Amino acid sequence: MVSRVDVAAAAKRFAGVIPPSPLQHNARLSARHDLDVWLKREDLNTVRSYKGRGAFNFVSLLGAADRERGVVCASAGNHGQGVAFACASLGVAARVYLPRTTPRQKRDRVATLGGRHVEIVVEGETYDDAAHAASTYAAETGRTLIPAFDDPRTIAGQGTVTAEIVTQLGRVPDALVVPVGGGGLLAGTLAWLGSGAHVIGAEPAGAASMAHAIASGGPAPLAELDPFVDGAAVRQVGAHTHALAAAHGPRLVAVPEGQICVEMLDLYQSDGIISEPAGALAAASLGVLDLAPGATVVCVLSGGNNDVSRYAEVVERALVFEGRKHYFLVEFPQEPGALRRFLDDVLGPDDDITLFEYVKRNNRETGPALVGIELGAPENLQAMLKRMEAAPHRIERVPPDSPLFTFLV
Repeated sequence: MVSRVDVAAAAKRFAGVIPPSPLQHNARLSARHDLDVWLKREDLNTVRSYKGRGAFNFVSLLGAADRERGVVCASAGNHGQGVAFACASLGVAARVYLPRTTPRQKRDRVATLGGRHVEIVVEGETYDDAAHAASTYAAETGRTLIPAFDDPRTIAGQGTVTAEIVTQLGRVPDALVVPVGGGGLLAGTLAWLGSGAHVIGAEPAGAASMAHAIASGGPAPLAELDPFVDGAAVRQVGAHTHALAAAHGPRLVAVPEGQICVEMLDLYQSDGIISEPAGALAAASLGVLDLAPGATVVCVLSGGNNDVSRYAEVVERALVFEGRKHYFLVEFPQEPGALRRFLDDVLGPDDDITLFEYVKRNNRETGPALVGIELGAPENLQAMLKRMEAAPHRIERVPPDSPLFTFLV
């Protein structure tokens, strides 16, 4: 297994190339959760995530022949940027496979960081599809495959994040929360701290692959995967990362995607921090953790490679999660003033119509419409539902678990 010696050696290899990222106290999260919360700002690295650490350590350990042949990797975006940065720094050719779900911003950053050393190939709908294509290409060409997380060299590089935290804080924090996708950062954290520290792995609720692996007794694919938290949406964790997690037994928590969106917006609006979904994962988990008041907690803000075009979806998911956004199918009579009566009978003074999609009438008397309503406060819902029951319109609520909801969010 990867040890503290491996992590310390990795830190020496990229000393002067990858400077330590800041550790910053966060007053908002501290006050909200009655904790002493610090953020490890990996989003401020050159590649805007911790992924450059593992990639640089891996490439720097390659022999001359392997460097000459070049490398290949698959990535949801951040690992590809790390590989691009490492290869450009060390003069090694790389081919980077990205799934189609990778935001445009991350694709552009891979190209910018890698320059002439990197070729980008978009392949498949998920990270796992891209990983299969990269593995096939490596086998056919003899190029070295750089795993995004499941390799001791990668894990050792990621472990330097935790080594820096302990140095900067001056001690091991009461709790260290790291985001978990394939488990590379978690494994590196455990390699440095061992079993004595309170390490918490935060996973997206729709992609809790490490918890699934622990429950299964080994790496096993998830039957279903929510790709929204693209930087941590991995169907199956690695053998090396699982082994370290199984040996040290960190606490694992699943964080709803909507709660991650709420934290992304709070980071942006209150702290001026642009975070990707995976980057907000650790901080968002504070809402589901039960930690001792006043405990010193470090959350790794793992990445800031967020495409601005995704904010509309982030806002929508946050509003739904907070109970402020709701959708209804409303059958309107085909007569003047029907919409005005609906607004007067149903909406409260602080509520607003955010979506009105009128559907073609199905007979001469009535016509259905899809109506989105944003409440002034979540607690206004029950009062509005009672007003709907008394209204003359036929109204059906669209619940978040309805298949129709996937067309809305």
